[in-house]
Amino acid sequence: MSYAIITLGGKQYRVSEGERLLVDRLALEDGATFTPSVLLAGGDGEAKLSPSDVVVTAKVLAQAKGPKIRIGKYKKRTGYKRHTGFRASLTQIQIESIGGSTKRAPKQAAPKQSAPVADLPSGVPAGYAELTVAEVKEAAATWDAASLAAALEYEQSHANRKGAVAALESAISEADA
Repeated sequence: MSYAIITLGGKQYRVSEGERLLVDRLALEDGATFTPSVLLAGGDGEAKLSPSDVVVTAKVLAQAKGPKIRIGKYKKRTGYKRHTGFRASLTQIQIESIGGSTKRAPKQAAPKQSAPVADLPSGVPAGYAELTVAEVKEAAATWDAASLAAALEYEQSHANRKGAVAALESAISEADA
């Protein structure tokens, strides 16, 4: 990634590696490193919106003050004069790296744990333990009353998936009607 858009203190900044910038005061010590939230990353021919795999690392260089802004109010012939000023508290940071996240082990899909065939009540359709709730809902319309009752018994005693129980109960009520 050659650039990223980060958010700090309610403001967004377009940054690239090695860049220094002044941001609103951060409650961090000089030399501290931190990772701001990344809104967009791009530069490799494709922009990624809200990338979860891109991390921007920044280092606090120094705390600084912005330029003094003088504000004057004056109304003629009344003697009204007011003078105030403002000086922003800023933090100078440097972007150290834009890239992949810290090395994590890749997520591996957990092997599906199917119930042993001995645990399935008689009359449950073959492969029922591996079916998802959506698949149970689709397939329940084609099962007979004994298979539906056995599948409902299995759900209530083992998996207890609310969606599957509801699908089986509605299929049983439709079969009875």
